[in-house]
Amino acid sequence: MKIKNISIKGAHNKPILLDVCYEKSNIKKPLVIFCHGYKGYKDWGAFDLMSDYFVKNDLFLLKFNFSHNGGTAENPIDFPDLEAFGHNNYSKEQDDLNSVLDWILSEPEFNENIDKRNITLIGHSRGGGAVILKAAYDTRITKLVTWASVSDYKVRFPEGPILEHWKKEGVAYIENTRTLQQMPHYIQFYEDFVKNEEKLTIKTAAQQLQIPHLIVHGTEDATVPLGEAKSIHKWSENSSLFLVEGGDHGFGAKQPWESLDLPLDFAEVLLETIDFIISKNE
Repeated sequence: MKIKNISIKGAHNKPILLDVCYEKSNIKKPLVIFCHGYKGYKDWGAFDLMSDYFVKNDLFLLKFNFSHNGGTAENPIDFPDLEAFGHNNYSKEQDDLNSVLDWILSEPEFNENIDKRNITLIGHSRGGGAVILKAAYDTRITKLVTWASVSDYKVRFPEGPILEHWKKEGVAYIENTRTLQQMPHYIQFYEDFVKNEEKLTIKTAAQQLQIPHLIVHGTEDATVPLGEAKSIHKWSENSSLFLVEGGDHGFGAKQPWESLDLPLDFAEVLLETIDFIISKNE
């Protein structure tokens, strides 16, 4: 069963759009919540195709769009709402993830199908940083998986004259090379990070983790260097590092993904991830 584009209320005056994918039965299943990355969304590339793999392994998958990722309820793919995108920040993403968790764990319709004592977060790229932060301080989370995760938000902000220009103008733009949109980042993005830097530092959160943590990274990732995965592995005490030889940032997936089959690298990532989730802790 796949229910797409459920809209729930977020904490910041924007709805959160989500999908739930599961086999309906009276058997309680581990809950898996997936977070997309920067300039991403729940249906990017092969993310929708991957749902079947979780369902076939008796897992309950929830994937969602962050409230300010730039999508809308009418068009959850790509970025029709650039104004929302420009007002996104890391704190809002933490609030969104909390809203999603609270909603799915309190929704009566799914009570019989979810094991609330078995919750895994998965995050890709920037979403990897989001789930590390969440898992470190939310005792509801029992396992963690990061795919091509960033290890540091701060280093991604500019310094010197570029930062001063951003402060002066109040907005900076980055081009989306696929859609050719000029995507805004209002200065609030930087200001919110500075204000909340202590609780948004991935290293600090990773060092707090006590739960099993699978770190997956492609050896040829040109977007997030392999060294970032190695840093997270060093910080996260109960982590294991799985390298995809020759793998890129999307593990072979791209947008749009028009094949009915997963990329080989992405299929390998899913097999490793699902095995990690369903395995018993030693």
